[in-house]
Amino acid sequence: MLQHPPRVHGIPLTLATGLQHGYISGVKNELDFQQLEQFVAVARAGNFTRAAGELNLSQSALSRSIKKLEDQLGQPLFERKPREVVLTDLGELLHERAREILKLVEDTCSELSEASRHGRIRLGAIPTIAPYFLPSLLRNFREKHPEVSVIVQEDTTDNLIKRCSHGEIDLAILALPIIAKYLEIERLFDEELLLVIPEGHPLATTKNVTVEKIDEQPFIMLNEAHCLSDNISSFCRTRSVQPVTVERINQLATVQELVSLGHGVSIIPEMARALDKDPGRIYRSFTADSPVRSVAMMWNPYRFQSRWVKALREFLRDEVSRNYEDSKGST
Repeated sequence: MLQHPPRVHGIPLTLATGLQHGYISGVKNELDFQQLEQFVAVARAGNFTRAAGELNLSQSALSRSIKKLEDQLGQPLFERKPREVVLTDLGELLHERAREILKLVEDTCSELSEASRHGRIRLGAIPTIAPYFLPSLLRNFREKHPEVSVIVQEDTTDNLIKRCSHGEIDLAILALPIIAKYLEIERLFDEELLLVIPEGHPLATTKNVTVEKIDEQPFIMLNEAHCLSDNISSFCRTRSVQPVTVERINQLATVQELVSLGHGVSIIPEMARALDKDPGRIYRSFTADSPVRSVAMMWNPYRFQSRWVKALREFLRDEVSRNYEDSKGST
């Protein structure tokens, strides 16, 4: 299935490069899938450090691998800038073809896996869902399907959309709204967003809090890359409330700890509250129209869907129907 090399203007990439530099056979013999995976990871991350973390490599090892690939092709693939790397024209061409090659290899592996007794699922999830929702879900799925290995990849919404579109993950669990073409999105359930305050806070004695009470409160927010920040900002904006954001944090667990230390208040999903055993934090619902977020699953209907992926989707629906009210819906 892999007989056709990537092409540039109708000419095989290795041939087009080799015609200029005189080492066609060397490039063909030395280029490997691992190099292509690393190259695509750097292109996606736009940064060697982030890509190295994603690949569990040292930055120096990744840099050497990319430099070797560039030496093999005889031209740079990235324009190095102080804080990022940008694809060159040659890099753009290779990036497109490398994704096609890796997609073909992944689909082939999936089809072979489908024919075997053991399966593999690459499951993506956003950081404000993965540690709270996935453990019990995957534990129950494992009991029902011990022959299936589920590989979890945590990332932001934008990156999960890209990775799902490119076939790098089979299924993703994230929060609406999701703006994506050619991807299937199915709403699973809605969950309440709760006010979290430190023990001894003036609002701790109030069972239900009006949203106006948090106006001008020191507020701890997740970084803007997290869609939960958009949910919270939209909720406050529509009610003409503007909390004073004093800190922006990467991890939801860190937000909770800073609340305990008295740095401010925040708004947290119910699934995070359910696992919080710290008596130093108090959670309160908002009166009237409480904020919610909608959790959904997403997949690429144009990619090969193994029976294991289909089984996980159906298992998700069953788990949601048993544990969450008003859970059905799709977009």
